[in-house]
Amino acid sequence: MSKGKRYEEPKLNMKKVVAVIVAILVIIMFVFMMKGILQKEQDSSTGSISSLSYFAAFHDNKWGVMDSNGNTVIDPSYQEMIIVPNNKNDIFLCTYDVNYETGEYKTKVLNSKNEMIFTQYDKVEAIPNQDVNQNLWYEEDVLKVQKNGKYGMINFEGKEILQPEYETIEAVAGIKNAILIQKDGKYGVVDKEGKAMTDIAYTEIKPLGKDNKSGYIVKDEQGKYGIIDYSKNQVLPNQYEGIEAVYGNDLYVVVEAGKQKLIQKDGTEVLKDGFDKITAILKTSGAGVIYQKADKFGVMDLTGKVVIDSTYESLKEAKSGIFIASKDGKFGIIDMAGQEKLPFQYQSITYQEAADFYVAEDTSFQANILDNNFAVKQTGILIQIDTDKGYMELKQGEDYKYYNFRFEEKSQTDILSNNTLFVSKKDGKYGFVDKNGKVIVDYLYDDVTSQNSYGFAGIKKDGKWGSVDSKGSVVIEPTYNLDNYLLVDFIGRWHLGQDINMNYYNQLD
Repeated sequence: MSKGKRYEEPKLNMKKVVAVIVAILVIIMFVFMMKGILQKEQDSSTGSISSLSYFAAFHDNKWGVMDSNGNTVIDPSYQEMIIVPNNKNDIFLCTYDVNYETGEYKTKVLNSKNEMIFTQYDKVEAIPNQDVNQNLWYEEDVLKVQKNGKYGMINFEGKEILQPEYETIEAVAGIKNAILIQKDGKYGVVDKEGKAMTDIAYTEIKPLGKDNKSGYIVKDEQGKYGIIDYSKNQVLPNQYEGIEAVYGNDLYVVVEAGKQKLIQKDGTEVLKDGFDKITAILKTSGAGVIYQKADKFGVMDLTGKVVIDSTYESLKEAKSGIFIASKDGKFGIIDMAGQEKLPFQYQSITYQEAADFYVAEDTSFQANILDNNFAVKQTGILIQIDTDKGYMELKQGEDYKYYNFRFEEKSQTDILSNNTLFVSKKDGKYGFVDKNGKVIVDYLYDDVTSQNSYGFAGIKKDGKWGSVDSKGSVVIEPTYNLDNYLLVDFIGRWHLGQDINMNYYNQLD
């Protein structure tokens, strides 16, 4: 599921929305909780997979685990945060006996029965990763294990994917399902099944693109760089001083004699002058590149002819021949001829490729939603975009409205078909109705959130927040001031933590 610039269900505290935009791309909104599905358990030695989801829980300065029904699974009794690498699995990684001076520590793994599992290893740890915005996630299907000072890898059923014979195991930065392994001082890459994506033969490996199929920039013992694809085929020989993570249409950016140049796959030189740096290769084959010169950006074709002068503070191709650009701190849209398609008056502009429209926000976070002809189709504060279901949610005035990608308004019941509660407003107060419009929660509240994936919703009265469950029963009366929280999101008596990137819940009472 692809999200837009906001979140799936929880309501934004508008005082904190700037921080949300910074953190927003990293938030993953977990999985649906389906009532009535029987739990499926494996052998207790490896853990179980069930309809529940699990989260780190924080209470009284200690860490434990809770489930998506709001129940405590592991009592908060640990000094260090418990890692839940995949919230669909009851595998909880605990760190204890930490010596902060020496860096030594112990680990153990618990399941939802509070039983220790994977005890045959000296240590068991998650494999963390980060994107370019420092948003954290963990590899969801595998764990790093240590035995006799060497590292290996197991899956969540305990099957050994890699024997403990490696010096290090870590994620390839920013790439899912790409594990960097080191043996005898050399590096290689495997996937989560242990399949080799490169030989263990390099002194350095970096991703070329944004996924594990894009290939890798590799450095050999002579300090020279080349490129291999995910099937271990040599794309560019190891003969360059450097290679940038910029490619497309069988063109690559390499460094020779301390200067970037654009080459073809066979090594033929295409461009070497007229720029300080090449930052992107245009999507249309033969169209050219985005270049940087004197800290400004423009476009040149593959003959070196400047197509768009380097006068922009930033320049990014949204779709073929269309660019999101900035100047004087404001964003607009231009075409390949440099013609202005959208004026430079916005705080930010993004192109939603799956939906084929643009989102242009001003300084008050009001967004114009524009079609591919740059006509404004809707206006409001963008709450979310769901490309799987094909809709967006906007706050327009005091109302939250839903639209499909043809910009047609849809009802809550059309969009949120799994919900049991739907936000309703009457005489300036909020309550909830069922899908037939029957009032389930009376109109008593100054504000509410939509029901989240786990069945809970927030209720606000006199500046304080509480929660209701999927039947509309009050779990917590409005008691808590959440002005310092980025999002309002309850699971039972637990609330999403202030550091939303850490993906934990704390008990407020």
